[in-house]
Amino acid sequence: MINSITEQNKAIVIRFNKEVIEQGNIESFNSIVDKDFINHTAPMGTPNGRDSILHFFNHILRPAFPDLTVTIYDQIAEGDKVTTRKAFHVTHKGEFMGIPTSNKRVVINVIDIVTLRNGKYLEHWAINNLPSVIAELKAK
Repeated sequence: MINSITEQNKAIVIRFNKEVIEQGNIESFNSIVDKDFINHTAPMGTPNGRDSILHFFNHILRPAFPDLTVTIYDQIAEGDKVTTRKAFHVTHKGEFMGIPTSNKRVVINVIDIVTLRNGKYLEHWAINNLPSVIAELKAK
């Protein structure tokens, strides 16, 4: 039984990673992401609200890496914030940011911080190794 708000928040973040990021489950997305959600690290040229998540995963990441799986290494929670260190394990099966398919297996390392309100994602910040992944995909 999950008995503290921080443990409940950590479970919601795990659910988001498995159901929304890995599986693309729109019903889970709608039940987890608050209507007032702000993505503080949305890619340039994309919206920073709820649509930023859907756009990034459904139009940029998943088409290029359809076998995306998430491994969560660490989670730290305090109050309404959950920090997660994780990795996206992917195979480059489609064009990604102008890079043609390479069939290379790569790992996108991510650390993100999520603020939750009433069990829903309210704010998100992230850092990742996409620049080095892009360089690896471009290498012959």
